[in-house]
Amino acid sequence: MVKKGFDNEKYLELQSKNIKDRIAKFGGKLYLEFGGKLFDDYHASRVLPGFMPDSKDRMLSELKHDAEIVIVISANDIEKNKRRGDLGITYDVDCLRLIDAFRDFGLFVGSVCITHFAEQHAAVMFQKRLENLGMKVYRHYIIPEYPNNLPLIVSEEGYGKNDFIETERSLVVVTAPGPGSGKMATCLSQLYHEHKRGNRAGYAKFETFPIWNLPLKHPVNVAYEAATADLNDVNMIDPFHLDAYGATTVNYNRDVEIFPVLNAMLTQIAGKSVYKSPTEMGVNMAGFCIIDDDAVCAAAKEEIIRRYYEAAVLSKLGMGDAAVVFRIELLMNQLGISTEDRKTVKAALEKAEETGEPACAVELSDGTIITGKTSDLLGASSAMLINVLKKLAGIPDEILLLSRAVIEPIQELKVKNMGNRNPRLHTDEVLIALSICAATNPVAKKALEQLPKLKGLQAHSSVILSSTDSQTFKKLGVNMTNEPRSETKKLYHK
Repeated sequence: MVKKGFDNEKYLELQSKNIKDRIAKFGGKLYLEFGGKLFDDYHASRVLPGFMPDSKDRMLSELKHDAEIVIVISANDIEKNKRRGDLGITYDVDCLRLIDAFRDFGLFVGSVCITHFAEQHAAVMFQKRLENLGMKVYRHYIIPEYPNNLPLIVSEEGYGKNDFIETERSLVVVTAPGPGSGKMATCLSQLYHEHKRGNRAGYAKFETFPIWNLPLKHPVNVAYEAATADLNDVNMIDPFHLDAYGATTVNYNRDVEIFPVLNAMLTQIAGKSVYKSPTEMGVNMAGFCIIDDDAVCAAAKEEIIRRYYEAAVLSKLGMGDAAVVFRIELLMNQLGISTEDRKTVKAALEKAEETGEPACAVELSDGTIITGKTSDLLGASSAMLINVLKKLAGIPDEILLLSRAVIEPIQELKVKNMGNRNPRLHTDEVLIALSICAATNPVAKKALEQLPKLKGLQAHSSVILSSTDSQTFKKLGVNMTNEPRSETKKLYHK
């Protein structure tokens, strides 16, 4: 198991209490903008070992009788078929996925708001699809000169033209498939309409990173910069908080830059704003729940190096910007870390040099390094997976979990019937074969039972893994990195 550095139960308790306090502060109605990932926050779980990926969902589940969800999606993103990089699905499809996911947690999804609406055909069709599925749909329109023309924005010709989203509960969680969807503008538009109706309501932002009460250059905060290097986000001292309270807190450039405009909007809508800084606007208790700073720092440094390799691979494949790689290198230099600090890198490269073939390495929680090399039966990542399961199960190295008699028929099926050129077994095929063997072989069963222990382990490959292998390790919770080097010179990989 990875060393724990974060108290998840304390976090749920503090975050829930803070949200309830905000609701009370605004007279019983709060529009809470959710930044970052609401589901499956694996970045947080990697840099804060002990943070559970479903923490936000669990926290909302505890407030489910008071909360409802509004999902915001931009008509422009629908029209452009914008996709989520991590899931590979379009924003409109992800909107449907989010609705199902919230309902699975017992949360009430009240409506969907289509922002930046200008009669885009795809957006109109998506609205009809949602309404046919029984969802309430509202439209928010493009406001000229947003966010600079305050008199226009906070008027009947600005927010006043937007549909008022009918909500039933005291906590309205505003979330979206991705950034740029218009979450903040939706919250402010709702405040405008609530105020017109004589209703008290407030706005706050659910935050996780950067953590405001950690130092600016704390590895956890630097890891956030690495994660958002493609967006040019930069952590900075919140000047408004420092000026108002004489206290140093950390925020990031976009929130600091927009705060004067946002605060002016809040003032114009309600006559005054209760906030003096963007830090004060956020609801973020994560910093109070770190119980082992050394463990958290070590995990964050691993994450920064992981982000470096991720950016380098995307750049190599022509899917990313080399400038992102350079920005992360600068962050690594600030902390005095390099790729050599990731132990699995050296082990994988040494094994690759020794064998002249691709190799992989994984580090166990006790520091033991397990490697895997390429053979005629298994790819390096598959061999590594078999070897680490044997090690965790205490199975002697000379015992074969999968014999040639088991592997060769699968290879024949792949090459002769499925049209694959590479006969070696991928990691998913190895796991399927192992699970079949486990039905009659107690040794194979014992190895298969070790899979949960892989979660949180660090691993590295000397070449870019196939998407199949990458997805398998992701599902197993292994933090895999790859050298930005292709296994072959072929341009097309089937």
